[in-house]
Amino acid sequence: MTAATAEQAAAPDMDMEMDMDSSSNTNLPDNTIDPTTLTSRIIQSKSIQKEDANNEDDIEMDNNNNNNNNAVEQPTFQKLSAQHSRPTSSKSEYRRIRCPAHRYTPLRENWEQLLTPLVEYLKLQVRFNTRTRSVEIKTSRHTIDTSSLQKGADFIGAFMLGFEPQDAVALLRLDDLFIESFQVTDVKILRGDHLSRAIGRVAGQDGKTRFAIENATRTRIVIADSRIHLLGSYGNIRLARNAICDLILGAPPGKVYNNMRNVAKRMNERY
Repeated sequence: MTAATAEQAAAPDMDMEMDMDSSSNTNLPDNTIDPTTLTSRIIQSKSIQKEDANNEDDIEMDNNNNNNNNAVEQPTFQKLSAQHSRPTSSKSEYRRIRCPAHRYTPLRENWEQLLTPLVEYLKLQVRFNTRTRSVEIKTSRHTIDTSSLQKGADFIGAFMLGFEPQDAVALLRLDDLFIESFQVTDVKILRGDHLSRAIGRVAGQDGKTRFAIENATRTRIVIADSRIHLLGSYGNIRLARNAICDLILGAPPGKVYNNMRNVAKRMNERY
């Protein structure tokens, strides 16, 4: 009886404590956070931040490695002249331009004017071979530009075609000048007096028609028998060639003069 009574006496005490715990839990507000949960969340957030920082460091290291691999140092080389670009054992280059029989006397009279730009400007070695009757041009150790030899050959070739040295020297100074040649019979098949009259129409009285075409199109024209040579830029040569072809085909000179006047007006407006 005494044990039962003790248990019965203890039971109300336990019920009282559970009621007090339940009442205390019910008295807490709903937005209250358990401190243990808060500390665990703080620790978890710190660990997440640490992992994120480590990941960012890894990404930065990968990017730096990629940049280092891509940014390869490029070597820098000094500019080479024509003398250094050629092997020391190679021979000097040269060109040979044949002199026609009718240009032998003009070549002898204008030799100084031809020699000066080739030697002083292009730094080339020039001589006239009397046995082969040709002008020989050769590079030297003083030649700087690799294209000087070809420019010099074009300059001498233009003089051999009949152009004046003052006009042919423009080939050395400008890069957009060309020489075009064609026969009168390429435009229209003519023979005898018909060919002579066609050449006369192109030249004009005292060369007036030829000078008018040259001044209007800013070109230089040489009429050597039935062959015509043009010196100028591509567009200007085309205009002069069209005018000459019209004269060969029989167009009146007055009509060609009017066309040349319009062409000269357009070119003055353009430039």
